[in-house]
Amino acid sequence: MKRLLIANRGEIAVRIIRAARDLGIETVAVASDADTGAKHARLADSVVHIGPAQASKSYLVTDAVVAAARESGADAVHPGYGFLSERADFATAVADAGLTFVGPDAPVIEQMGDKVRARQVAAAAGVPTVPGTPGGIDDVAVAVEAATEIGYPMMLKAAAGGGGRGIRVVSDESELATAFPAASREAASAFGDGRMYLERFVRSARHVEVQVLGDGERAIHLFERECSLQRRRQKVIEEAGSPGIDEGIRRAMTEAAVRLCEQVGYRSAGTCEFLVDDDTGEFFFIEMNTRIQVEHPVTELITGIDLVAQQLRIAAGEPLGLAQADVAKRGHAIEFRICAEDPERGFMPCPGRIEHVELPGGPWVRTDTWLASGSQVSPFYDSLVAKLIVWGEDRMSALRRAKRALGEFVVDGVPTTTALLTEIIDQPWFADARFDTGTLETWLEQRANPSPTGATT
Repeated sequence: MKRLLIANRGEIAVRIIRAARDLGIETVAVASDADTGAKHARLADSVVHIGPAQASKSYLVTDAVVAAARESGADAVHPGYGFLSERADFATAVADAGLTFVGPDAPVIEQMGDKVRARQVAAAAGVPTVPGTPGGIDDVAVAVEAATEIGYPMMLKAAAGGGGRGIRVVSDESELATAFPAASREAASAFGDGRMYLERFVRSARHVEVQVLGDGERAIHLFERECSLQRRRQKVIEEAGSPGIDEGIRRAMTEAAVRLCEQVGYRSAGTCEFLVDDDTGEFFFIEMNTRIQVEHPVTELITGIDLVAQQLRIAAGEPLGLAQADVAKRGHAIEFRICAEDPERGFMPCPGRIEHVELPGGPWVRTDTWLASGSQVSPFYDSLVAKLIVWGEDRMSALRRAKRALGEFVVDGVPTTTALLTEIIDQPWFADARFDTGTLETWLEQRANPSPTGATT
């Protein structure tokens, strides 16, 4: 691998460029009209204009990205996360053009991207799954019959989707009958597939994911991440490892993730996502992300392993250079997603010009960002502007460092979520790790609509 095209933008494009450069690989950026002066375009060895500002006319156009790779003389393409990263047809198009796709093979992306098929593969590997329907459903009457057997409350999920699209929680038959058509339409619009599946709704659940690496024959895990703090099913704060599971659950879950990856011959970095029932200690596989994750830096900080560099080596045909015994966990890491949004106005995205930026420092503080004074937050893309990641010898030292670093993070010109993140880590339930996937939204609702006594949970 001599020249790599990064089919993405923002902080993840910057991250990949740096990893490639560390390995002596030339980099090619793609940039829309809105990104010609962006940091990733400036850092790369060369840049190819990819189209108009709208992602649907630039970063999401397979033919344009592949043409850019061929035009630039690239021999490999890294998709990052989002955009085309989990599109099997994109991986196929890259391979058909004689280029290396940095990620798993297209059949694996297709198999694991379909939640129903992924559950079936997990079951075959002896990995526990949430009780639910064995296949996709496109008829509400069939859904009602299945729900009667499984029991309410139920969660409706898009068979082919992710990112929270098409998900509904229903508590009885009438709610299911109403929610199914709407969720199916949303799924069809987002993913081109309106099939749904049903699974038992775990009321007090943690969202814990396991980072894996595989070379197609052998797989290892790099421990787990705690991802329960979510708003509208989008992660806000992530930790490595999870403060809410014990060593027995950790060992069983990570071993299950490795079994699943070896079952499908997984190649590249990936993430197996699980729900952990806080009441029973049971864990259930829910899906696999066949790409690098937004929150990968916390895993890097506790293991000392560069996940993007590992992706590039594996894609270049090298066997996995690590054994499980080589992977050791040290300390605790926390990541905060900082977005150009105004929490006091319903998290409204706030595009605009960045007048001034000051990033926090210190040996155990990392900021992954494209921010620079004078840069522009575009209205055309995700509002994520930076990821602040801190490491500590233990969780409490990481929390103290996080509070200091968030206080040093300064962005003038647009509102950000930095102050809200500081407020969250001051909450007793966060300090004590007493939370699940519903905690943050409940707290945000109470914060917006305090009780007459001012009491909160």
